[in-house]
Amino acid sequence: MSNRTREELAAAVTATARRHHAAYTLFNQAMADHLGLHPTDLQCVSLLALEPGPRTTGEIAELTGLTSGSATRLVDRLQRAGLAERHPDPHDRRKMLVTLTHGRTPEVEAAWDTPGRAFDRALDEFTDEELTVIERYLRRTTDVGTEQAARLRAR
Repeated sequence: MSNRTREELAAAVTATARRHHAAYTLFNQAMADHLGLHPTDLQCVSLLALEPGPRTTGEIAELTGLTSGSATRLVDRLQRAGLAERHPDPHDRRKMLVTLTHGRTPEVEAAWDTPGRAFDRALDEFTDEELTVIERYLRRTTDVGTEQAARLRAR
């Protein structure tokens, strides 16, 4: 058990989270540079890979926090980069669905191979119970970040 007060622990978590965010932002930039992509484009590819199926450009705008026009330009860049393609929505011919392509998948997976193993090893020292707490923390702070981004955009 720690000798630190709750306030000290919370301050330490907050400071470490800020350092984590900065380090991951710099890592994302380096990975995007390595793949010849914009960092936002790389994050969109990552988010789309987590989705259960194709998404409309409007849904991509929601996922990324971009305006619809910016999301359209992002999808255009992903298409030019060979990472995504548009298909007509079979249920609504007015909509187009965006899917990731398989063309550059091997290149993207290869780029993630070494960092992915390193990130996986970082979790090796934690117990299952600790991983559950870490996941809960990340989910909660992701929700807070999403809420605060929306609040700032609404101003």
